Amino acid sequence: MRLLLDTHIALWAVADDERLPPRARDLISDQANDVFVSAASVWEIAIKHALARGGPNDMPVSGADALRYFQDAGYELVDISPTDAAAVETLPMLHADPFDRLLIAQAVTVPFRLLTHDARVAMYSPSIILV
Repeated sequence: MRLLLDTHIALWAVADDERLPPRARDLISDQANDVFVSAASVWEIAIKHALARGGPNDMPVSGADALRYFQDAGYELVDISPTDAAAVETLPMLHADPFDRLLIAQAVTVPFRLLTHDARVAMYSPSIILV
């Protein structure tokens, strides 16, 4: 299976965070699956890290560090194509977050099985895996 990790899932996985659900951990570690992280996730992390103002929900890792962690974990990186960007406008407005919408569009157009912990993201397609 070709898994595209939602940003929070990717971060939890590389940090071995207890919030990573067991099913996600199993899918990511299964050698039969190819695991991908989108440039959209690295972009999201970089923007949120740059905007951090010391609050409890601020992004603690930089985009450059996250990229290195994803590469060290062996995740394959996915560029954002013009087709992915254009596909965003075809999605129903179930979720307003632009980064999530781009990941959903990539999952649909490439295709991937998007792995997420966000129930709103999972509403877009039965191919999205909610963990």
